[in-house]
Amino acid sequence: MKKIFALLMICSLVLLTGCGGDSDNKKSSNTEELKLGMIRHLNITETLLDNYFEKAASRMKQTADMRAPKHIFFDNMPAMISALQSGQIDKISTYDSVAKYLLAKNAAMEISSDRVPKVSDSFCCGLREDSADLKSELDAAILKLYADGTLANLVKTYITDIKAYEDLPAVDMPNFDGAETIKVAVTGDLPPLDYISADGKPAGFNTAMLAAISQQIGKNFELVDVDSGARAAALTSGQVDVVFWVAVPLNNTLAPPNCDKPDGMILTEAYFSDEITHVEFKE
Repeated sequence: MKKIFALLMICSLVLLTGCGGDSDNKKSSNTEELKLGMIRHLNITETLLDNYFEKAASRMKQTADMRAPKHIFFDNMPAMISALQSGQIDKISTYDSVAKYLLAKNAAMEISSDRVPKVSDSFCCGLREDSADLKSELDAAILKLYADGTLANLVKTYITDIKAYEDLPAVDMPNFDGAETIKVAVTGDLPPLDYISADGKPAGFNTAMLAAISQQIGKNFELVDVDSGARAAALTSGQVDVVFWVAVPLNNTLAPPNCDKPDGMILTEAYFSDEITHVEFKE
C-alpha cells in the first residue's frame, strides 16, 4: 500500500479545509480528558498504557502538575491523522523526528504543549528467538556503523537535514548474487524513519540503515510492506524475518523495560533514539 501517499493526501485535505475537523469539536482543556492517538502497541493494551501514565503523572503531580491521557490505538498513521481531523482524538503521539516531518508537510499542524509525562524510545530490530545467529550479525554491524560514523551520517542525511520541499533520498539496496535473503517488514508509518514513497518503494532512514548493514554482512534484504499492527503476526508466521521495533530504555521511569516485546521475540542493539512528542491542529 502506498501509505505515505495516503498520509500526504490527508495533509493536503487539511490544508484545504483549514482546520482539524468539525468546528464544534473543541480541544480538551487542562481539566478534560485528553484523547491521545498512538500507533498500536502489540503487547500492551490501551488500558495498561493508561495505567503506566496515571502512575507516572501521580508521582510527578506535586512538582510538575502532570496528567495522564486516554490512549486510543490505530494500525497506521493515515487512520490516526483522519481521526485527529474528525475530532475523534485530540492529539497524536509520535516521535520528534516524525512530528517535524509532518509539520513541514502540513502548516495546519503544530507540536503541542501539554502536561503529559515525556519519554523516549530506542529503535532496534525484532527477530524470532530461533534467529539468534542473525541477531549476532546485526548487532555486530550496528555497533560497527556506530563506531565508524555511518549511523551519524545517515541521521544527518535522512532526518536532520531533510527540508520540507524535498523528497526523501532514494535508497539503493545492495544485491549479492547467491546470498541469503532476509525479509524485513516496512510500515511507512513513521516518516522519515520508516517511509514508503508515493511509488510504493520503501526509503527513508531505516531502509538506508538496512542497506548499510547489508554491505557489512553480505546478505540481501527484501522489504515487505505491512501494517504496523500486523508486525508481530508477520514475524511469528514467518512472513518476515525482521521487524523494526522500539524498546523502552532501561532508565525509563514510566514503563517497565521492553514491556511491549512479545514472547518469542529477541531485540538487536539500538541504532537510534528519539523523544515522543504530541501533534495537534492549530486553533
